[in-house]
Order: sequence, then structure tokens, then C-alpha cells
Amino acid sequence: MKIALVTDAWQPQVNGVVTTLVELVQQLESRGHQVMVIHPGLFRTRPCPGYAGIDLAVRPFKVLTGLLNDYQPDAIHLATEGPLGWAARKYCLRHRLAFTTAFHTRFPEILQAALRIPLAWGYALFRHFHRPSSGVMVPTRDVMNMLAQRGFRNLRRWTHGVDTQAFQFEAVTKPCHVTGALAHPVSLYVGRVSYEKNIEAFLQMQMPGTKVVCGVGPLEAGLKARFPHVRWLGILDRPTLAQVYAAADVFVFPSRSETFGLVMLEAMACGTPVAAFPVDGPVEVLGAHDGAAAQGGVLDEDLLSACQQALRIPRHEARQRALAFTWGSAADQFLGHLVPVNRFVTPHKVMQKTVTSLSSE
Repeated sequence: MKIALVTDAWQPQVNGVVTTLVELVQQLESRGHQVMVIHPGLFRTRPCPGYAGIDLAVRPFKVLTGLLNDYQPDAIHLATEGPLGWAARKYCLRHRLAFTTAFHTRFPEILQAALRIPLAWGYALFRHFHRPSSGVMVPTRDVMNMLAQRGFRNLRRWTHGVDTQAFQFEAVTKPCHVTGALAHPVSLYVGRVSYEKNIEAFLQMQMPGTKVVCGVGPLEAGLKARFPHVRWLGILDRPTLAQVYAAADVFVFPSRSETFGLVMLEAMACGTPVAAFPVDGPVEVLGAHDGAAAQGGVLDEDLLSACQQALRIPRHEARQRALAFTWGSAADQFLGHLVPVNRFVTPHKVMQKTVTSLSSE
């Protein structure tokens, strides 16, 4: 099958969405499918305001049209709601082609935190984006329920995975050459240093030992100045990151708005238990639905208490939970949700107006 994957998030960006899509493409190609990734690197770009390191395609519709016309895909998937996602949506509606979409990131919450845009406005825009989709892929059941309550339709469960070979198990914490000797317990955060990650809940926590942060983002300079005793490591390559995970006693995930949280699985694969709030992503990753006990970590509204309890979890239990998530299973689910481009069905006329600044020619 020829699959067109349209995404505003792609290498060299470093985030969970990019990791998910790169792993997905590898899995699809290993099964004999052809995948054309339409990403910002194929277009003229400009930096995303407030997010250094993320470039957005500028007026992409004409070039995208040429790419899709030449490729003639059997299925089209729109991974993101950025300029390329809107342009591809416009293309599909204009040519009456069916397509699927994904809800990877709670951008309405980011827009609210960064720009004070009302949450209802953000979700109204995103609901409009996803309305003509034949299947909106969502990583957790709680996010699916939230979107259903907000009027989203055609929702499909699509879990994610972890590369347990790249992130190998360590039965005891292992010193890392990047950090050198650290006072234990070592509490680790990995992710963007940005508005939606709630990283200050981690930085302000009165936890003994050493706090380590891997990641960059718009809040980085200010937080470095305010928390000089934290070890700030920036962006690391995958092998080095695996070593940092293995050097930590607890992985702290302070976000309250994450749709999944791949970094938790990466830490757990290395044997590092997770401490997090009992919200959508962590509940899914730790298997704590419907009153079930968390596996491989601790969920608590008191993040410090979660960290202290997580220190008592055997590292092999964290690893065992991570093994329940594979990229092979995620790819199978993805393929099951795809639709042929010629299966365009809509119960009513879909409005085709879009945000002009995002997808105009």
C-alpha cells in the first residue's frame, strides 16, 4: 500500500510526536508498505513563534498538491493540525478523498497557556479540523472520552510503543559519563521545557539528591536562572539519553496535559520507575484505569509523595510494564484504522473554509 503521511512534526525536531512517526514509518516499511512523508523540510519554512527549533511550512498548498498528485497514494494520514495538516485537509476535501487524522498534542491547552486563547476557541478550531476525518486516532481512552464530550467524532484508539533494544534494562542505577557522579536519589525529567509541561512542579519540589533535566524550550533560559542547582543537559542523542535514564532513581513526569508520554515508557524500559500526577497519559502508561494499581510507577496528586513512593518500586517491575507496549502492535493498529482514499463519505456538506494563514496558496 502507498501511504502519504503528512506531518508538521519531523526530524530534526525532537519530541514524542516525531519519535512516534519515525518508529511508525520504520514499521510500515518493514511490512512492505511504501510511505511518503510530507514534512516541513520539503517546503519554505519559518520558525514557530515562541518555539525555537520548530519550523513551519509557509504557504504549502501548491507544493503539497504536486507531491500528492504525483504520488497517488492509496491512503492519506494527517498527523498534525499545523500548516501542512490544514493544506492536506484542503486538498483531500477539494478532491473528495477520504483521510485519517491523529490527535497527538493538546494544542488548545498550549495556546491557552502561551497566548491566553480561550480553551473553547482552541477546541472549536480543532473540532473543525478533524470533523471530515474518517478516523481520528487518539492514544488514550481518557483523551478519547474528553474529545467525545467536546463533540469530536470517528475516534479510534491508537496506542504507542517503546524500543526496548535502544532503551535497555539496568537492574541498578548506573553512573553516566554525561553527568558524572551525582548525589542520590537522582530525579530525572525529559521533555520540552515549555508552557504545557508543568515543569516547575518538578523544579520546585523539595526532593533530596539531584534533579536532572534533559530538553530545551522557550522557558529554558528563565528556569535555568531560577534553578541553578539543577543539572541541565539539553538535547541528547538516543544512546546517551538511555544512559541518563539508567542513571536515574526516579523519572518525574509533571505534565497534566499530555496525551500519552513516550518518555515514561523509555525510562521504564531502562528500569527507572515513574512518578506522575493521576492524569490521562500517565494513567494509560501505568495501566491505572478503573481503580487498578499503577504498574511501574506511582500516581499521586502530591508529586513529591509520588517520587518518594516510586523509589521503593523494583526496577524490574518498571521494565515489565514497558514491555507491554511495542511499536509493532502500534503499527498494526494504525494500519487497521487507515481508509482508502476513494472511500469519502460525509452525512452532510462539510464546510471547506480553513485558516487562510495556514493553508492558502
